[in-house]
Amino acid sequence: MAGSALRRLMAEYKQLTLNPPEGIIAGPINEENFFEWEALITGPEGTCFEGGVFPAKLNFPPDYPLSPPKMQFTCEMFHPNKPNDESGANVDAAKMWREDRDEFNRIAERIVRKTLGLPLP
Repeated sequence: MAGSALRRLMAEYKQLTLNPPEGIIAGPINEENFFEWEALITGPEGTCFEGGVFPAKLNFPPDYPLSPPKMQFTCEMFHPNKPNDESGANVDAAKMWREDRDEFNRIAERIVRKTLGLPLP
């Protein structure tokens, strides 16, 4: 199964280099192991993440694409889908996003500045 997964990953990497999606750069960490990738994701315009650059690592299973890759941001992240230690999702961030959007945006913008190495306000 790993042989077909490797062929699939090589084809997807080729597509990514020929036609990269806006705001995402991704590829294998080294060509000897196509199952471990690094990615840089830029924050979408018009969001509190705009201007941020968020590094991540992806690990693809041997039966990819039948099983999904695991992705983990390698920088600090504040987002409702990013789990905290006590919950499967960040309930605090989700609640703040619903109830206090200004504070959510302040925290997210601070993290964006931090990922860019800019001074914090």
